[in-house]
Amino acid sequence: MAAKGGVNEIAARYAKALFDLADEQKALDPVAEDLRTVQQLVSESDDLRRMVRSPVISRGDQGKAISAILDKAGTSELTGKFIGYLASQRRLFALGAITKAFLAELAKRRGEVTAEVVSARSLSDAQVEAVEEALNNVVGGKVAVEHRVDPSLIGGLIVKVGSRMVDSSMATQLQKLKLAMKGA
Repeated sequence: MAAKGGVNEIAARYAKALFDLADEQKALDPVAEDLRTVQQLVSESDDLRRMVRSPVISRGDQGKAISAILDKAGTSELTGKFIGYLASQRRLFALGAITKAFLAELAKRRGEVTAEVVSARSLSDAQVEAVEEALNNVVGGKVAVEHRVDPSLIGGLIVKVGSRMVDSSMATQLQKLKLAMKGA
């Protein structure tokens, strides 16, 4: 596996190639949705995460496993071929960074700002919509919300937009209280 800087360089190249292919085929939105779906599957499954990152599992086995998962998820042909190619090149470990780079390029092209929202529990569609609307008002433009779940937050949200971050999670509030109690 490459170093962190190496992963980002690899991701940028592969994301650019996929973006160009998807743009050429007028399939940017389906590919973006496929990548989000695959990323969510990987983040929710320890076994899948280990398979994607394992240097011990052969190219063929990784390719077969990821192909079966993509078929089950109903991804587009372009996404399937691309991720299959990643498996054949032993680059599945970079899939998360590739997805992030692809989505960032798509947002940049559309003039969107991407906000990362982390919550303790999964948010309903209405809640995500409310967060998106509030962020649209604050930022003054179109905001695309990427939501993920981190149960260690206990409650509340962490919202990151560009270099700004608002952390209203219970875990942070408890940590601040703990520090204040130590100082007293």
